Amino acid sequence: MLTKFFSAFYTPWHWVFHKHCQHLEGLMCFYYGEMKRRHKNHTIMENSITIENRDIPLLGLGTYGMTGESGIKGIVEAVETGYRHFDTAQMYNNEEEVGEGIRRSGIDRKEVFITTKISAYNLDPNDVDSSTRRSIEELGTGYADLLLIHWPTPGMDMEATLNAMVNLKEEGLTRHIGVSNFSAGMFRQAISLAPVICNQVEFSPVVSEFENLEVAREHNLMLTAYSPLGKGRIKTNALLTAIGKTYNKTAAQVALRWLLQLGHVSVIPKASDARHREENFAVFDFELSNEDVGKITSELNHDA
Repeated sequence: MLTKFFSAFYTPWHWVFHKHCQHLEGLMCFYYGEMKRRHKNHTIMENSITIENRDIPLLGLGTYGMTGESGIKGIVEAVETGYRHFDTAQMYNNEEEVGEGIRRSGIDRKEVFITTKISAYNLDPNDVDSSTRRSIEELGTGYADLLLIHWPTPGMDMEATLNAMVNLKEEGLTRHIGVSNFSAGMFRQAISLAPVICNQVEFSPVVSEFENLEVAREHNLMLTAYSPLGKGRIKTNALLTAIGKTYNKTAAQVALRWLLQLGHVSVIPKASDARHREENFAVFDFELSNEDVGKITSELNHDA
């Protein structure tokens, strides 16, 4: 192993390189262990994950910035494309548009999975209750499928906040609860306090979240990747572009497929127009080889 090789002549000035080798070892061990497990027990072409007896679509639409009539139209078009998972938030100021778009599409409410998130300034238990009721009213969908803490705050009473969310779940205003932007340690703590099913974090081939993913795997839960396309950097990534050519796919499609093949990961890419929404949705008709997934994994945290 790399770390054993360098231990023979380890000195303080080798520390940075040593830590880098440890990081790469960890990533590759995680990847090959996960691939062995998945090929034994799962089909990686599945398009949903089952948690708490609910099939959750692995590919969703991030709706940040989708406001007004154009936002509503975008939701309708997304439903027509095949999207059944929509992610919004109190901070996005578009819960009304998301709900209206779903209604105009004509799809049955039970066929879609809607996530919304409680703003950081609404984490007091009383505010959790009142703000969530406003969110459900603005959505006009009767309930949310998943209610998340959007961002943790230093003064947050995690147990009290989660208990307030559990009360909303028991009342039927949300089917599931979870967290967002939590460290792996905080994710573990949340799991010990309440029946959370998800941690939504920034995760892409250039932003690593393997520690959080390991927690999700241990508890058979889900990690939702926002900004899975690296906030625009992915499309210029030489490695992803080269791999994509072998499958007749774009770099963005390769990045999304890589995340999905890790297991226990759902993705919610944003898309400003119908063409990109359709492109992002076309990721279930091909499968990356183990070699290609490994190459991408080893590139984590490198500049795109």
